[in-house]
Order: sequence, then C-alpha cells, then structure tokens
Amino acid sequence: MIVYIGFAQPDEWEGWAGTYARHAQRFEQASGGTPCLVVPFTHVTPERMARLEPQAVVMSGFARSFEQYAVKSFFGVTDWLLSTRTPILALCGSHQLLGFLFNSDLRQVAQLCDEPMRRLRPGEPVTNPDFHPDYFMERGFYPLELTPAGRNDPLFAGLGPTPTVYESHYCEIKALPPGFDLLASTPECRIQAMRHRDRLLYGLQFHPEDYSDRFPDGKQILANFFRLAV
Repeated sequence: MIVYIGFAQPDEWEGWAGTYARHAQRFEQASGGTPCLVVPFTHVTPERMARLEPQAVVMSGFARSFEQYAVKSFFGVTDWLLSTRTPILALCGSHQLLGFLFNSDLRQVAQLCDEPMRRLRPGEPVTNPDFHPDYFMERGFYPLELTPAGRNDPLFAGLGPTPTVYESHYCEIKALPPGFDLLASTPECRIQAMRHRDRLLYGLQFHPEDYSDRFPDGKQILANFFRLAV
C-alpha cells in the first residue's frame, strides 16, 4: 500500500479532496496498481503508520504559508519520518518541510516562516497579488538541470539531462540539509531535488504528479520512485 499524506488543513480538506483523489489515482497507475490511501497530516503518528505498514509514502504540497501552521501540528509526521526507513517522496511544501526538519530542531522552533526565492525585478509581473506579491514565482513547466549525482540517480532514469516538470512555488530550501545530495536545480531555485544518502528519502520542489500528455516526465519520475520503493 502507498500512503499519501495530505497537508491541507482541516478547513481546506473539502476543497482539496478531489485533487488528492486524482493524485492518488496517478500514484496507483505509476506504481503498477498498488492501492493508495490518502491520510490527513493531522492523523499521522508513528503508531498509526506502524499499523498501516505502507510500502511507500508520498507527502503533498501546501496551499498555505508555513506561518499558518502550528509547528506542533507537524510533530506526528516528523516524529514518524525521523524514525522510519519507509521510502518517502516529499513534494513542494513537504520538500521544504524536510529542509526545516533536517536543518534545525523543530521542537525548539516557535514558528516556521516561508522562505521565498527572490524579489521581483523591475517589469516582472505579479503572479498572485494576495500571496507573496513582491516575490518571483516558478509556475508552469520548467526544464531541470540535473547535477552529476542526479544524472546517476535512478529517480531520473530514462529522462536525459533536462527533464521538464511542473513547478508551482514561491519558496525554496535555502541550505541543503546535512546528509543529502543535490540532484537537480533551475536557474532561480538551486535545490529542486535532493536525496538522503542513507535512506530512500527524496525531496522534490516540483510536482511530478501534475504531468501532462505533452510534458510526461513527471509520470516517469513517479514510476521510477515506485519501482525503487514498491
């Protein structure tokens, strides 16, 4: 079984349920039919995950700023994550959560704050006037630049040196966490993909689950991950 941890907050869940269901279907297809269970992040504890015994876990993106989450609301997920050897694929906001987790002690942090990429340059458009309007956003399909480690990593097998993937983010991980290797970058965001050296634990700033018929590389990335994990 695959577990898909959704990071929508309780008041957002109704609006995100359909999106999570579509993603879960894509994970099942990419894994060759392994069932996928969607679980709210607030329901995750080490004990519950031990009972579920997932073969692989995917962690979703975020629709809100880190400032709008109580740090302690992550403890069930992060306590499990630090104690497990389960294969994990963390996407977008969850990728950034890995950065906070492995670069600091979350139990000593009062509040997490978004870390935007850079301020807009003169003449650049405001992508969203209600959310980080002064900062640059990567949104759309972008080519990745694989590092030597990325070119040799099985997650990107069969894709060549510049796979094209869907991006939708203002923020990023500012410093590569200890114990991780950098796999991919874009000109505006250095840490697009990373992998833990001792575990099957990937963080991806982009959204492989949002591939399209014209840009299918995300589908191959998912299949590669599940081939490793399941």
